[in-house]
Amino acid sequence: MDLEQLNVHLRNLAVLNETDDPMISCYVNIEAGRSSYRSVIDSRIRDIRKSLQPKNSQEFEDALSRIEAFLFSSIHQNALGLAVFSRAGEHPFFRALQFRLSLPSLIEVDSVPHIYELVKLKDTYHRYIVLISTETFARIIEVNVGEVTKQLWTERPQVRQRIGREWTKDHYQNHRRDRTQKFINEKVGILNRLMANGVYGHLILAGNPRVIARMRDNLPKHLLQRLVDEIPTSGNDSVKDIVNATLTSFAEFEQSESLETAALLMAELRTSGLAVAGTDATLTAVTRGQVDILLMSDSYEAPDGWKCSGCGFLCLNSAPQECLQCGGTFQKLDVKEEIIRVSQSVGNTVEVIRNSDVLSNIGGVGCLLRYLAPEQSTMQDLPPRLPPEKILNTVNI
Repeated sequence: MDLEQLNVHLRNLAVLNETDDPMISCYVNIEAGRSSYRSVIDSRIRDIRKSLQPKNSQEFEDALSRIEAFLFSSIHQNALGLAVFSRAGEHPFFRALQFRLSLPSLIEVDSVPHIYELVKLKDTYHRYIVLISTETFARIIEVNVGEVTKQLWTERPQVRQRIGREWTKDHYQNHRRDRTQKFINEKVGILNRLMANGVYGHLILAGNPRVIARMRDNLPKHLLQRLVDEIPTSGNDSVKDIVNATLTSFAEFEQSESLETAALLMAELRTSGLAVAGTDATLTAVTRGQVDILLMSDSYEAPDGWKCSGCGFLCLNSAPQECLQCGGTFQKLDVKEEIIRVSQSVGNTVEVIRNSDVLSNIGGVGCLLRYLAPEQSTMQDLPPRLPPEKILNTVNI
């Protein structure tokens, strides 16, 4: 599973047509072990069965049977987390996604897929490059949603042992330094080419500490600005071990960037700029298509919500007996998932932020906007919102 594939799946899940048949969203933490995730899933299934309307019971059981069959026979050996979506009835749907990253074990039943956990995973571990360097070789790998999806390595030719015959010791040492510098320059050139097209925004150096230091000292300024961390490793460390070490480092770096974006949100709010905060304002902005970047605390708890089955009108906290817009009836709505779903359907950037007092103090959710609606501001000729990478670069300055 790479980032492009995950984005396609998220988009398809976000725009999937709603039906009257129950959609099961099942997340499984394979890393925790079968007994652990089965305990969570079985307990949740019992609760769901008690709350289902009789007319949906058979469709639920049919959809669940496909998930159970998949869990029994189709889990990849290296998978640590699963996300499975299943619906039976007149418009059946089934999608199973496997990751080499953990996901929490949970099951939700709704009319649409629940995709918050996938969005959170994508935001935390999207895509970066790792350069692994030792005295004898360099390997450049792409880590994509926790997996090594591309690999490029160049082995360094060994210098012939000619000391005492054709070369003096000084001659040999000078030749070795020249070859080492050429080796480093080649790797820097490869990094330049890989990161020039904007596909990769972050770099991690790993390997022998002395070689890493020389590699870092030879990086041009624009690559240094993308350097996330330096991971010292030994010659006995496998690529898998090195990648696991970089995942933790990258997640921490991503968190720091998210906190900077939260600070930018607060700056916009203080100046009545291109930002709104709180559930009501965020939901309105998302449904209007105003949002550039959505920011959500990982501890965000949305209020109760309802959606009109006729016209889609949304209400928070309490719903009238009938829709004032069309006279239709209201159905319970998972507001958090609705915000995420609509954001993904239109391609908004989403930042899920841990331990943010800034977001907690403004209701746990907010967004940077591309424009303000007429009733939000009387300002004219507002400048266009910068793309996300420009915003982060501006903050870093």
